Amino acid sequence: MFGDMMGMMGKLKETQRKVEETKKRLDTVLIDERSSDNKLKITLTANRTIKSIEIDESLFEDKEQLEDYLILTLNKAIEKATNVNEAELAAVAKEGMPNIPGMDLFK
Repeated sequence: MFGDMMGMMGKLKETQRKVEETKKRLDTVLIDERSSDNKLKITLTANRTIKSIEIDESLFEDKEQLEDYLILTLNKAIEKATNVNEAELAAVAKEGMPNIPGMDLFK
């Protein structure tokens, strides 16, 4: 039993290392999102760090419209990045989970 426990602890440490590596890699995965009319483009990493915002000059004429564009497009970009982030980290965590009887019920 003690050997099993040590094996599980080793596997958990390995999984933790892989999760950290995946987080670093996700800093290099770029997500692009554009407004429906392409007047606004936002690029962020899969870790949800904004890298760039490109704004068509016509949007500077109407402050409220620009704010609406930013909110809508940023929210869509963040949602996409979150989906990528969660899927990648879940895959690494699932791969490293020890086989515990009954845990397959929670899929």
